[in-house]
Amino acid sequence: MSEWSVAEPRKLTFDDPVRDLHVRIVNGTVNVVGTDEGSARLQVSEIEGPPLVVTQEGGTLTVAYEDLPWKGFLKWLDRKGWRRSAVVSLAVPADTRVEVGVVGAAAVVSGIRGASVVKGVTGDTTLVALSGPVRADTVSGSLEAQAVTGDLRFNSVSGDLTVVEGSGPSVRAESVSGSMIVDLDPDGPTDVRLTSVSGEIAIRLPHPADAEVEANTASGTISNAFDGLRVHGQWGAHKITGRLGAGNGTLRATTVSGSIALLRRPQKEDEGTAWDATEPDPAASRHPSGDNSASGPAADATSAPADGTTDKKVL
Repeated sequence: MSEWSVAEPRKLTFDDPVRDLHVRIVNGTVNVVGTDEGSARLQVSEIEGPPLVVTQEGGTLTVAYEDLPWKGFLKWLDRKGWRRSAVVSLAVPADTRVEVGVVGAAAVVSGIRGASVVKGVTGDTTLVALSGPVRADTVSGSLEAQAVTGDLRFNSVSGDLTVVEGSGPSVRAESVSGSMIVDLDPDGPTDVRLTSVSGEIAIRLPHPADAEVEANTASGTISNAFDGLRVHGQWGAHKITGRLGAGNGTLRATTVSGSIALLRRPQKEDEGTAWDATEPDPAASRHPSGDNSASGPAADATSAPADGTTDKKVL
């Protein structure tokens, strides 16, 4: 085993193969990028407080504080230990399995083909062009995933989820109060399951879409942009059900008091336009109680008819 104590800005190169990367930092930033090179490189450009301990044993490279274990990471709230900060950048082989833990720090992981696991207490995370399976757990940190083509799992108490051009086979997310904006552009059938207690959910599907859809909210509003789906319920609980295309994919969205919006991506030939001009902007779906939706007596002009069904309506 090789070990280094890094108490000041420093660069290190690791010629031995790296198959697993473990990073745990408090405050600051961690950047991990996958490359086609066989070696791994580390740059610590800023550091305050106790030193980072860097170890390489077998195929595992670890960059962490001695008093910050991976086990029980999300419960690590020792305020005395927060008087520290580091800016860490790593370049590793793209097939590396990556584990990143951040407390109050921002994390960016890109270009990784291996599995990625991220845990954050209060830090926000950005994932770009990951093709392996991804698991992210946060307390209040938000997650933004761009062009992720692997399975995506997200769990949070109050952190928001934003998925841009998601094309992986599955997206599963659970949050208590965090909002979810999921923009899908899959190459094949996709299994999407989103659950929130009070968070708002906005999902943009390709046009034409291919999925069995069921979306439920107990007391929130609903907006639907697809003629092939039916909206049930005029007061109180609302539900969207139906089949789009052949129904090979699955979309399930559930929230208790949050609102749900199903939006439509432009057709391929119209993708120069960021959003279909006939549909609301996704940012607006964070506040569906605005101009794009209504509930109660004010909704009479757009609510469902007496038979409880309607198409492309806002409740």
